[in-house]
Amino acid sequence: MMLTAYDPFAATSAAFRALDQLTGRAGSQTARALSGMPMDAYRVGDNFVAHFDLPGVDPGSIDLSIEGNTLTVSAERSVPQLENAEWAVAERPFGSYTRQLVLGRSLDTDRLEASYHDGVLTVSIPVAEKAKARKISVTRADAPAAVEGRTIEGESAQAEQKSVTS
Repeated sequence: MMLTAYDPFAATSAAFRALDQLTGRAGSQTARALSGMPMDAYRVGDNFVAHFDLPGVDPGSIDLSIEGNTLTVSAERSVPQLENAEWAVAERPFGSYTRQLVLGRSLDTDRLEASYHDGVLTVSIPVAEKAKARKISVTRADAPAAVEGRTIEGESAQAEQKSVTS
């Protein structure tokens, strides 16, 4: 397994979605705000890739850290400071967001790369060399193996002679 997603608000988000269904509201702001950082993750070739939706986030506020096998992604979306603005609708979530992923040991976290483009943070982590599939060549031994100076074939022939004469 490449990763285990950790969402501390999973139960809370599910409860809000259920409440929204009961009240007839599809995908309320509350449920979206709690999820905060939607993600897609997949393996392509020898890389594990994760995309995090972070629209409107200042790239300078994005923080990535790895402790052990846990990748932590943090970001902040600031409330726009507009003078003399009278808000009619405020549906876009603002604040700090954090998401943690427990990565498999088969990934080389020392070579992690990250980029931010068009509101999407992309994290790419190569699969470690030791975890990659590899072929093991088997050589053919033309001579019988030796055990304590005797060949295995010779021992089995001697054992057969003893059992016949006994």
